[in-house]
Amino acid sequence: MGSQALQILRQGVWASLTGGWYVDPHQSTFSNCFHLYLWIFLLAFPFLLYMALPPSLVVAGVYSAVVAVFFTAIKVVNYRLHAMFDLGEIVEKKQASLTAEAPRTEEGEEGSGFDLDHESLQESQENTLMIEEKAKPKQYYRFWVLPGKWLRVRYDRLALLALLDRNRRVGENVFAVVLASLVAFLGFLLLLQGFFRDIWVFQFCLVIASCQYSLLKSVQPDAASPMHGHNWIIVYSRPVYFCLCCVMIWIFDLSGRSGSLQPFSLYGIIIFSAQFLLCVRDVLIVFALCFPVIFLFGLLPQVNTFVMCLLEQIDMHIFGGSATTSPLSSLYSLIRSVLVAALLYGFCLGAINAPWGDAHVPVLFSVFCGLLLALSYHLSRQSSDPTILWSLVRSKLFPELENRNPEEPPVEIKDPLPDKLRNSVKEILHSDLVICPLMAVITFAISASTVFIALQPALSVVLYILAGVVGFITHYLLPQLRKQLPWFCLAHPLLRSKEYSQFEVRDAAQLMWFEKLYAWLQCVEKYFIYPAVVLNSLTTEARTVGQNHKDRALFISVAGMKLLRSSFCTPSQQYVTLCFTTLFFHYDYPHFSETFLIDYYFMSILFSKMWDLLYKLRFVLTYIAPWQITWGSAFHAFAQPFAVPHSAVLFVQAVFSAIFSTPLNPVLGSAVFVTSYTRPVKFWERDYNTKRVDHSNTRLATQLDRNPGADDNNLNSIFYEHLTRSLQHSLCGDLLLGRWGNYSTGDCFILASDYLNALVHIIEIGNGLVTFQLRGLEFRGTYCQQREVEAITEGVEEDEGCCCCEPGHLPHMLSFNAAFGQRWLAWEVAATKYVLEGYSISDNNAASMLQVFDLRKILITYYVKSIIYYVSRSSKLEEWLTNETIQEALRPCLGSNYVDSDPTFNLNIDEDYDHRASGITPSSFCMVYLDWIQYCNSRRQTPVTCERDSPLVNLCFGLCILGRRALGTASHSMSASLEPFLYGLHALFKGDFRITSPRDEWVFADMDLLNRVVAPGVRMSLKLHQDHFTSPDEYEDPMVLFDAITANEEKMLISHEGDPVWRSAILANMPSLLALRHIMDDGSDEYKIIMLNKRFLSFRVIKVNRECVRGLWAGQQQELVFLRNRNPERGSIQNAKQALRNMINSSCDQPIGYPIYVSPLTTSYAGEHSQLRSVWGGPVSPHNIYTWLISSWDRLQKGCGAGCNSGGNIEDSDCGGGSTSISTNPAVHTTQSTPASSLPQPHITTVQPSMGLLSSLQRTSSIQGLLGQQLSSSQLSFSSSVAPPPLPGPERFCPASLLENSGHRAGQRAGLGPGSGLHYESHFSKWSFSGRKGFNGPAATEGEGAPLQTIRTQVRRPSIVVQFFKKIQKYRYSLC
Repeated sequence: MGSQALQILRQGVWASLTGGWYVDPHQSTFSNCFHLYLWIFLLAFPFLLYMALPPSLVVAGVYSAVVAVFFTAIKVVNYRLHAMFDLGEIVEKKQASLTAEAPRTEEGEEGSGFDLDHESLQESQENTLMIEEKAKPKQYYRFWVLPGKWLRVRYDRLALLALLDRNRRVGENVFAVVLASLVAFLGFLLLLQGFFRDIWVFQFCLVIASCQYSLLKSVQPDAASPMHGHNWIIVYSRPVYFCLCCVMIWIFDLSGRSGSLQPFSLYGIIIFSAQFLLCVRDVLIVFALCFPVIFLFGLLPQVNTFVMCLLEQIDMHIFGGSATTSPLSSLYSLIRSVLVAALLYGFCLGAINAPWGDAHVPVLFSVFCGLLLALSYHLSRQSSDPTILWSLVRSKLFPELENRNPEEPPVEIKDPLPDKLRNSVKEILHSDLVICPLMAVITFAISASTVFIALQPALSVVLYILAGVVGFITHYLLPQLRKQLPWFCLAHPLLRSKEYSQFEVRDAAQLMWFEKLYAWLQCVEKYFIYPAVVLNSLTTEARTVGQNHKDRALFISVAGMKLLRSSFCTPSQQYVTLCFTTLFFHYDYPHFSETFLIDYYFMSILFSKMWDLLYKLRFVLTYIAPWQITWGSAFHAFAQPFAVPHSAVLFVQAVFSAIFSTPLNPVLGSAVFVTSYTRPVKFWERDYNTKRVDHSNTRLATQLDRNPGADDNNLNSIFYEHLTRSLQHSLCGDLLLGRWGNYSTGDCFILASDYLNALVHIIEIGNGLVTFQLRGLEFRGTYCQQREVEAITEGVEEDEGCCCCEPGHLPHMLSFNAAFGQRWLAWEVAATKYVLEGYSISDNNAASMLQVFDLRKILITYYVKSIIYYVSRSSKLEEWLTNETIQEALRPCLGSNYVDSDPTFNLNIDEDYDHRASGITPSSFCMVYLDWIQYCNSRRQTPVTCERDSPLVNLCFGLCILGRRALGTASHSMSASLEPFLYGLHALFKGDFRITSPRDEWVFADMDLLNRVVAPGVRMSLKLHQDHFTSPDEYEDPMVLFDAITANEEKMLISHEGDPVWRSAILANMPSLLALRHIMDDGSDEYKIIMLNKRFLSFRVIKVNRECVRGLWAGQQQELVFLRNRNPERGSIQNAKQALRNMINSSCDQPIGYPIYVSPLTTSYAGEHSQLRSVWGGPVSPHNIYTWLISSWDRLQKGCGAGCNSGGNIEDSDCGGGSTSISTNPAVHTTQSTPASSLPQPHITTVQPSMGLLSSLQRTSSIQGLLGQQLSSSQLSFSSSVAPPPLPGPERFCPASLLENSGHRAGQRAGLGPGSGLHYESHFSKWSFSGRKGFNGPAATEGEGAPLQTIRTQVRRPSIVVQFFKKIQKYRYSLC
């Protein structure tokens, strides 16, 4: 412990203060002396120049040139030495002492060498390039100084790395030299300006030396480094920040002294005045002098993180953008916003310069408003990450590049996600192509109508009240009523989903009325109320500016774009900002108000910071509350009382961290909090994603011997990957339906189920899109994780405590203790029954299923039968039967006395074992399996001869013997024992067939015999063995067994989990999967049969305070990377139920945390959610508009023809039978994983007319009757079908088919029975409906699942049918 503390003080604290220099006792004297003299030179040289020479730019230039030459020499030598280690050859020394001529003489080389060993330099180690050694080195490198001149270098690479940092590329070395020169020039320039006096000159020279020294030997690890080991980016942090700071000091000083900037006042604060600029300059000077302390506490991030955070904050708070996912995406988003603002600025400037009348709005301003709304809407719909958009463009313009990805191995099942994302982006672009011009035109018309001028000031008040009321109902009242514990007082939600009371969810989530209400209120709020508020304030502001100040055009453009984009993307917090702005500046302090647009703009920025401050204070108070503090170590108990007197400092830190978006992290998990460096919403600098270990990325020898991917965590990570795909499909739509409650950028949620526990980090929120990252925790977590999982899954409804007693509680209310405890948690339960599509996992111990010999005999029997099945089903069977090599090798098996007496065959496990012959004979084989061979052959399209001595039977016998011998070989010829048997079975299951017997080498004539017959036979036998336990005698019937194997082939994937096909099948949503898993963990050696079935899973959604997550993540990074705490049982990861400390810390990127899966940043689109589409409708794309116009024109033609011409056919009219159908808004959404073939198809029942109508039926079009689906009666409505189905042929109506198919008639009677809701008696008697409002009538409830049958018939205008459809048409028009 003491040595670790000293190491932290040396390499952490002292090195951070000096820029990287410290004395390392583990390094050589030469290395420590070199570092010391180098640092003294960098410190003393500028100080002596400033003190000894008169201040002038010439001195600054000389100083910069000397530094440049010095750094160039060091970097060149260092670069060439590393190149020598990479490419040079090691020369062995052949004599005890070599002279300069010896190498050339002995080795016959040209040039002269210089021996720089200990003897040639009188053992003066300080003047050599060699590491200290007592013994003479026996090898050296040649370092070429000049052509023909070289030096012997006995330094090794590790010693050189300890001496100087390595720059791998030439550009890095050049950049380091340029930075060192800039630091010298800018720093000395500030000294010449006289900003520093007395001791501060020495302090500033110390800062210069630390910045330059870090370019040679940096602090590793740095307090702001996000990774273990050497971080080459952090090397440039100090010089870059120093240069920026010096440039800003010089600019502010120059601006303050010249007075060129025009000051202006904002809320009583004069900005850009001379005093203001000089004050900022002084703050920057103090900031520069505090560099050593700032970098000691890690308050400044590495350069790329700083650039990303800066661009992200500017885009979010200035232009209204969303969070970004990388430095490139942040740059892309900012450039996009600046270009749009520049375009809008031109129109706004022209509109402001135009004359404004009392009741007149310039046309150019109306154009500006239309463009502003359309472009803001389009920007809000686009993701900040351009990779998907570029992928779409590349797929259209350069399709040949899509197939060139050598890193991805070829798999049988294609990953559907890339095409799905591209289709979503394409759908958004097509929709915006129509919606944006439409919005621009409508906005232009509204703005030109002078409604925002004529109705003032009443319109503003109405809009503010409307926005406040709708926002309060949408974002406060409805989410509170849907919470698990509304207001932390009620014990149950007041608005419950249909799945709330279900013990086990079997279907997708049902769409409830309050979800529709929530979605529509959001739609009204986003697309009507807030655009009206912003346009109203823009008109008022532009009118005022046009009369007084004409220099606010840029601000109007930027403010309008920011407010509109914010209302489109995150409307949940807008109503609070709007209400506060209105009340504060209109009623409380109107004399502080500038204009409403300025007030609203700056209050939106202020409130985003105030929300962060509120979350930070909640986290701190919850974490250090004395009645629930959990001390994980002795340090926690020691730090708790010392944190109390520093509460004021803690509050100041919270304000500081809220302003600069930095986490507030507990030191070592204790009650002492410090501010970390600023981080983006994404938080983690590295793009760490879990790389699954399978057969596609490991060597074959590794797969066969050690199988590195066999641990539980690697194999279980695929389920979190599938969960990510499910969330990608439904998350955005579910958020818009309010199923996760209120949400905002950066929020964190925990999804908890029986075995899946994942943290979902929402990063970017757009208008119809959400970017998130999922972090999956271990299935079998630690003790601390289990305690926290219990805390979030247990209910508090049964708590009856009140302080120290238990008086109980009111019905459906929480007790006092429960209500008080829920308020002091950093998390809350948002939903208890959130439904997602996933896999139910069942694992059975293979040892218990194969313990006795009888069960192993059943497995071997199914193994043999499966081999026979795959032989008979193979398309290459005829080729195998005519192959001379195979037949020649199997010819001895036709002998009457042939016996295969391999030791692997056993009477206990082989059903066809002949104990008299002590082996397996063809006759014993045929006695057991001949019937099965003949049946499988009979199911072939072209059966072959399968008599007892036929080639087919002989081939099956040879393959079955080969398969069982391979199993015995893999079991080390110990199949009678359970453990070897399981080992061999698992080896064959994963495809490790080792043919060792010469009698089986014939199989190499065609490897498909192993790949397509034996290998699938092993896997299928395991599935059949599983089914044997549910119905033991079912598979004795050959037909049942054959159909079962065929069904398993079609609907199930049986594969080893290391096969890439396993992952592809799960991601492609295969209905069922089966695998045999070998678990070697913590000394256990088990074999488990893993069975996966696709179903709907229920999760508890836990919303966690996002500042709690960011703070704990930052604390773990500081503790493990900078403070080097490697204790696996450290106090900072012990369970703390009030903050979920263990679960949050476990979800950090490896190796800081230990999640089993970290997903890439994934974007979910609202257009993929079918339930949301049923509420809001599909995208308004040109193709959809064209389809709708064509179908509407067809219906109009048919309707006019039937209504205006009494002789027209009734089927030509829209309501009379053209294509009338029963449609519905689906109550259940189909997820991305449900194939079209698996959806419930409508049952169609054809009503057969009499023979007298046959001739007329052949000449008329059919009445497309009442197309029904399995829908509830509350959702039935009449609508017109866009594309009617094809007409049935005349043979459909032949009475003979009706007489021959009695089953079909029974289906008709079942479909037209009383329970179907539709009655039809004979052919022309009567039709009746069970209710007036819908086919099922008012008596039918939403829960009825009886399918509504479709009836198709054809008539020649019989009067009763004409009257019936005329009544339907009249009834439909009355409804309209």
